[in-house]
Amino acid sequence: MKSRATKALGIAIPLAALSGLAGLSPANAVAADDIVSAEAKSTTGSALAFWTPDKLRAAKSADGALDLSQRGGKINGNAPDGPPGSVPPIGQEGAKSPKVKQVNLPNTVGRVFFTDGDGEWKFCSATSIQGKYRNVVATSGHCVYDTKHDRFHDNWVFIPSYWDGNNRWEGKTPYGIYEAKTFNAHDDFVVKEDYDFDYAFVNVYNGYKIDWKKTSGGGWEPVKKYIGRLGDNVGGMGFTWNRSPKANVFSFGYPAGKHDDGDRPYSGRTMKWCYGKTAPMPAAPKYRIQEHIGFKCSFTAGASGGPFVYNYKNTSRTGYVYGVNSVAWDTDGNDRFDHISSPYFNTDTYKVYKAAANRWSGNPPKP
Repeated sequence: MKSRATKALGIAIPLAALSGLAGLSPANAVAADDIVSAEAKSTTGSALAFWTPDKLRAAKSADGALDLSQRGGKINGNAPDGPPGSVPPIGQEGAKSPKVKQVNLPNTVGRVFFTDGDGEWKFCSATSIQGKYRNVVATSGHCVYDTKHDRFHDNWVFIPSYWDGNNRWEGKTPYGIYEAKTFNAHDDFVVKEDYDFDYAFVNVYNGYKIDWKKTSGGGWEPVKKYIGRLGDNVGGMGFTWNRSPKANVFSFGYPAGKHDDGDRPYSGRTMKWCYGKTAPMPAAPKYRIQEHIGFKCSFTAGASGGPFVYNYKNTSRTGYVYGVNSVAWDTDGNDRFDHISSPYFNTDTYKVYKAAANRWSGNPPKP
């Protein structure tokens, strides 16, 4: 029998090193009840000022630096550690859409951009999620924290409904661009690099709609318009935890990486989706994975952080975040990813979410 292989989505392989980029380490973060909360940083004082269309388009998805092929564990199953719970979504509750066969893609999902510990420009996927102040983004832990350098990423921004069709994007953000204020992750991921806790909830500042214009010197001039809170502009997915590990879900994201056989079916410039029924995945002891759930999907690197959405409504374009894209699996050994998995969302996940859901952010720092 061929050995099975898995790779983490969105883990960056350094392409070059840029010096002088300061970041946060666990020592700079505040931990309470296994929750690590850390203030985001920008190398220019403002992440909104850091990014230009040229940088956004040059950002790379990860190529799969983690090699999980040495796993040998069994399927352990995923049991709730408390009663199930949920927080309802917000958004287009009263919206009416024509009945169509295709999936209406959610406005809440987009791409996040950041610089890693080597100064490389990288991206993941993420989604707006409901919170008291409508300022929370759900994503994977490795999309906010660099386990190689033991630091949080710099210059972190979220662009919902990112679209870059036909390579002709001219720097428009119709639903705004939102800079990170506070990262909220689980201590077991930040300290122990345990991928059963590969999730994070990010508080973002109020956003701006930015249209960049080319200057006579070939640079970019931003034209900004204040548009307020993320959840007021695109809505927010609901959140659910301690559910059955077997559920019908959609996964949304921006896959861009290659399969192991070299094939590259995705560009990362437009949102894609998968649909299927989740089930417990095998253990991967090398990365402490024991409680992942997954389903059949061919997503590659770049989709990391995109949501598993339970009870997705095509009309409102909302549902409940049931997981986040974390690991891609090649289950039959043919060098092509065929499953995607998420940490099982339990009471620990809810505690991290709750910390973010009750944290205020306000306006971003001035460039």
